[in-house]
Amino acid sequence: MISAIPSTAAFFVASLFVTSFLWTFPQVVLAATSNYEGVTRHYHFNIRLKNVTRLCHTKSMVTVNGKFPGPRVVAREGEKLVVKVVNHVPNNVTIHWHGVRQLRSGWSDGASYITQCPIQSGESYVYKFSMVGQRGTLFWHAHISWLRATLYGPLIILPSRNQSYPFAKPYKEIPILFGEWWNVDPEAVIAQALHTGGGPNVSDAYTFNGLPGPLYNCSTNDTLRLKVKPGKRYLLRLINAAMNDELFFSIANHSMTIVEADATYVKPFNSDIIVIGPGQTTNVVLETKPEYINATFFMLARPYSNGRGTFDNSTLAGILEYDNDTPFSKSHLKNLPHLKPNLPAMNDASFVANFSGKLRSLNSEEYPANVPKSVDRSFFFTVGLGTMPCPRNQRCEGPYNRTKLSASVNNVSFVLPWVAILEQHFLGKGDNGVYSTDFPVVPPRAFNYTGKPPNNSMVRSGTKVVVIPYNTRVEVVLQDTSILGAESHPLHLHGFNMFVVGQGFGNFDPNADPHRFNLVDPVERNTVGVPSGGWVAIRFIADNPGVWLMHCHIDVHMSWGLRMAWIVNDGELSHQKLPPPPSDLPKC
Repeated sequence: MISAIPSTAAFFVASLFVTSFLWTFPQVVLAATSNYEGVTRHYHFNIRLKNVTRLCHTKSMVTVNGKFPGPRVVAREGEKLVVKVVNHVPNNVTIHWHGVRQLRSGWSDGASYITQCPIQSGESYVYKFSMVGQRGTLFWHAHISWLRATLYGPLIILPSRNQSYPFAKPYKEIPILFGEWWNVDPEAVIAQALHTGGGPNVSDAYTFNGLPGPLYNCSTNDTLRLKVKPGKRYLLRLINAAMNDELFFSIANHSMTIVEADATYVKPFNSDIIVIGPGQTTNVVLETKPEYINATFFMLARPYSNGRGTFDNSTLAGILEYDNDTPFSKSHLKNLPHLKPNLPAMNDASFVANFSGKLRSLNSEEYPANVPKSVDRSFFFTVGLGTMPCPRNQRCEGPYNRTKLSASVNNVSFVLPWVAILEQHFLGKGDNGVYSTDFPVVPPRAFNYTGKPPNNSMVRSGTKVVVIPYNTRVEVVLQDTSILGAESHPLHLHGFNMFVVGQGFGNFDPNADPHRFNLVDPVERNTVGVPSGGWVAIRFIADNPGVWLMHCHIDVHMSWGLRMAWIVNDGELSHQKLPPPPSDLPKC
């Protein structure tokens, strides 16, 4: 169903036309080895401050090469990327290549204090990694504090030159990045929240490609407008780079065909609405109407949330408009009808579950789903919010007297160390107090995880990891808890893709639920949603030596400690071992 939004002259007179991205490729040089099809692509990231204005507020913010969002990085499957990052700002910086497997290149994963010390002001670091067995839409972003609010951009892995898409070739490909905008510095927002122990101030707007759109005050000029031609097929590369919100997305009077999730092909299915969590990417095919339509169509996004905390409950809009190459007068543009889609209720958990349940791996001969049929290690992790004691002589704004908000996995709120865990692990210094290997594989005590909350909401803190041998077949059940209210959590695993073999509402039943696992064509993702008041089961093969972070991609939850780390030991063969650190690895 569609409905009309009243037209305003100001909107069409002042709207900024943002057309689809043209495909331009970086200069490439031949590599010394044929492991990457002989091609290495070089990029240079200068981290600089830039004055940017949105919603009539101008602020100095951290950018890559003065762009917001940052530049697009493009490579083909099998190629190598070399990205030199030079830090010209006072902040410490790291760049994470979200979703890249980083096979035997964990030094380039970019997780601060996990795989590297940050790049300090005036210093640089060169990230080197290859696109092994991956193709699709990913993205890059800062991975320290809340810098990724402004430091992010698309990472597009095209199929190798002898391969094509498993669907009809699109007329054009358009990246659309969902983001959030604060009128103030996001670093100050999270710093204040961590100091007071309360929730952070919510964002002032959502954005499409850095543009808030016409539904916000003083934002008509900053609107994403996609001009499309009739009878064409467009591939929209959707990237949720928002900090703290899962989002619904829809285009008025247009259905989309979902063909990819987190850079893995899926069995195509049609939907008028998609759900995309922070850290997730979704490729959809949009087929335009066969003839020119004398109307404009709103593209809307708004949050999905069912937690108790406050969130930005505004609606983001962009414009899709048909182009027949005929010039129109301003009065004609003013009088065009504007159609908008209907989105689900903000707390519609059943819609989210149904949408997620439709995602299935393509599981073709060329793109098989190599899900582990059996496992060597099984883990049961509870995830959710809790509290910690307020420090002495400090006033806190937590939910209970003298408490501050926290978050945990199996009741452990993860504390970042002062040096990088990967370097300590490689040097064999893990037992010197940097981290401990006693992360609990089950919760400290069982309770009705999604029922009445227990009396004690306190969590422990520590830098605890799980150590597993190379090639271990792992199963993890992630169980949401209602300690401070049930809430969904998009969990991102570095270094691996996860097969989502099962999910459900309520408490996981270890006797009944595994019999319903999908071990044939489960969707394969790097970021999986733990349902609000429910559970999800994932499997992966630990075939990548190194230290790998797993965390909630709602950044405030990660800031409160909802993260943990896996250490995958070296295998016996040379190609199963982590190489030594590069000479320019930053120091703490």
